[in-house]
Amino acid sequence: MLRVQRDSGANQRIGSVSAVARVVVEADGGSRGNPGPAGYGAVVFTSDRSTVLAERRSALGVATNNVAEYRGLIAGLTAAADVGAREVEVRMDSKLVVEQMSGRWKVKHPDMIPLNKEAAEVARGFDRVTYTWIPRAENSHADRLANEAMDAAATGAKLEETPPKVQQKPAGSSAAPGWTGAVGAPTRLLLLRHGQTPLSVERRYSGRGNPVLTDLGERQATAAAAHLADTADIAAVVASPLDRAQHTARALADRVSLPVTTMDELVETDFGNWEGLTFAEASERYPDVHRKWLGDTSVAPPGGEAFDTVLGRVTTARDKLITAYAGSTVVVVTHVTPIKMLLQLALDVGPSLLYRLHLDLASLSVAEFYPDGGASVRLVNDTSYLSS
Repeated sequence: MLRVQRDSGANQRIGSVSAVARVVVEADGGSRGNPGPAGYGAVVFTSDRSTVLAERRSALGVATNNVAEYRGLIAGLTAAADVGAREVEVRMDSKLVVEQMSGRWKVKHPDMIPLNKEAAEVARGFDRVTYTWIPRAENSHADRLANEAMDAAATGAKLEETPPKVQQKPAGSSAAPGWTGAVGAPTRLLLLRHGQTPLSVERRYSGRGNPVLTDLGERQATAAAAHLADTADIAAVVASPLDRAQHTARALADRVSLPVTTMDELVETDFGNWEGLTFAEASERYPDVHRKWLGDTSVAPPGGEAFDTVLGRVTTARDKLITAYAGSTVVVVTHVTPIKMLLQLALDVGPSLLYRLHLDLASLSVAEFYPDGGASVRLVNDTSYLSS
């Protein structure tokens, strides 16, 4: 049974959720005390600024002006992606954020470096993003949202959520975001592989066995959690029932004050008699079936399960996730095979991906599934945060 985490009420989405090619994002953030009670606001307009497509605002607790400004930018870019934009014009009254995101100023402050990287990662999902400085008087809409968020941060009040107003498309309309054809706000799955275990150190088949994380694995889980904790609007942390995934997930869940929701369908492949063996050992002891298994997803290891069976339950997991968390961002902590299969489903490709794609321990991949059946893959095997 899935526990659905509802939005906190800090974010608003107003206007059309149908796709648009070009949008304007105006964002603002502030802190009363610097540092002090902080919040951000962001608004997405149509390219002519005649229609509001989405609004975002959130209280941040105690933070600095610059942190709040970057948070506003990230929220605005994420909202633009939600409405299917392909080109974005960002307008802000923060000279620092505009110049750093444009690449003209270096990012030196340690608090700004991860925020700049996160904003750049979101921006890479668009065909084109430009940044323009505007006077505060021209940023009044985002400024109002940011002040509402700062009021909430100062008083502890809860921001009321406004449900989206869906703009109906004319009959026969087939507007789509760019060339993909996907329409609507996607369910975004942040696919995190668990940290290192003793079996992964020795490159042994590790399926239903339950090894603990190594010391390095614990550090990897902590680093991944620190990276993902800054991701806006995480609705849930969902994990395989195995300890290595649960421990990796708990490092993040504790940071973002969410429970770990267990999904049995996300468990790793049952490798049967190969559990704990190296590739060479399995090949030597079971030469015929091992050779067939490497090229036929219907073949199961002795006493184990075939990849075709795994794909069936992973598909079920995907369907449950996009139903329970429609339009939200979910961190999915699982194993190498389920992650490859979720990417396979998003890419709509054959099983050769299982044998050709490499995923590192504690790596992050991102797949999005749209309500119209479309999907996209935005990131594969990111481990940059492990060395930072």
